[in-house]
Amino acid sequence: MNSSYKDLKFSFGDRRLVGQQFAREHLERIVHSGRISHAYLFSGPSGIGKTAFALAFAEILNGIDNLTDLGEQAFSKKSSWFPHPDVHLFLPLPTSAVSGNNVSTELRPRLQLLSEDPYEIVNFRVRPSLTDDESSKNLRAFYPIDYFRDHIRPKAFLKPNEGQKTVIILTNIEEMRAEAANAFLKLLEEPSEELVFVLTTENMEHLLPTIISRCQHIRMSPLKTNEIEQALVEYDRVPEEQAGYLARISGGNYAMTRFFDADALKSTRKAIIEFLRNSYMQEAVEIIDTAQRWQSENNIEGQIAILNILEVFIRDIMVYRDTRERSLLTHYDQLDVIEKFCSQLSEARLEEMIEQVNLCKPMIYQNVQPKLIYTTLSLRLSNLMRGRDPAISEQDSWKHLPAFAGN
Repeated sequence: MNSSYKDLKFSFGDRRLVGQQFAREHLERIVHSGRISHAYLFSGPSGIGKTAFALAFAEILNGIDNLTDLGEQAFSKKSSWFPHPDVHLFLPLPTSAVSGNNVSTELRPRLQLLSEDPYEIVNFRVRPSLTDDESSKNLRAFYPIDYFRDHIRPKAFLKPNEGQKTVIILTNIEEMRAEAANAFLKLLEEPSEELVFVLTTENMEHLLPTIISRCQHIRMSPLKTNEIEQALVEYDRVPEEQAGYLARISGGNYAMTRFFDADALKSTRKAIIEFLRNSYMQEAVEIIDTAQRWQSENNIEGQIAILNILEVFIRDIMVYRDTRERSLLTHYDQLDVIEKFCSQLSEARLEEMIEQVNLCKPMIYQNVQPKLIYTTLSLRLSNLMRGRDPAISEQDSWKHLPAFAGN
């Protein structure tokens, strides 16, 4: 038990972290207890601050006055976790970086970005290029055994240099290859008193149960609309009106929402309304043209933004159909369109339409071509807008594209 932790007076992450009150209070209790475990697992969807919270936790454990205002209580002279010799952060890497022995070259510029802003998007899958924000190339990244053996594992045997704990942060641990995961499990089974692993994951189902069981689990939730709006205004200097709109279409993902352009998204909304109309009318040429255009003109962030707007627009229709309250709508300036939809498509199964849109989001991250996603989504929405079951049932989901005729 470390008395210096018990005596610390602080509010977790009060300088930069967004929302997540439950996680803040949980971590404060852990630190004040003085009983620091050897492994922690932060879980939750993308863009909600798992890495930011992991970094803040690592800083507190090593007395760094940065993300959390420790002031005179800080026992480290380092300005942040980035130059501290006892904090080591790793990301899943593309095969080219590992096989080409470019691990440090690929990691360092992304870690530098995180040191400047803990909510920066540095995942290779989402942001394959740091120099071209329009890049839509989707790089898969993993923790293969060579990466684990040559770069991660050696850090686990280092004694703390300046701080009190050697902290190893592994983001997106679900991307660890089976051989590496089994090797990592051995480290978890034989923990050192001075070593702390901090893991993050977006998909608990892909983790070995034995890894989960050896970690203290801290669940994190999608951020609230007002939390994202406040963060956009305070940290990103987004005008309040735009911040409100962006927060409402964010899907709880603050990190990615900062990349969105409110004016451009409102323009995209017109295309989304046409997409719904064409889906209902089964205008094959227009649907395919729209799907192809959205694929070619948007990177991953843009694809998610399209789906978020589509989801929120359908939700607006559902809210208005139930309440007739304009003030409750995100897209209140499209009231005439929403009213027309409600009057002409009274049998539409709106909740199921939203479910179908949400099923598409993970596909964007899984290398499925967006044009196929949008085309298939259009076919499913067409039936749901008529109050009918989709042409392809969940049991036959392998049948990707049914014929237009007869639907």
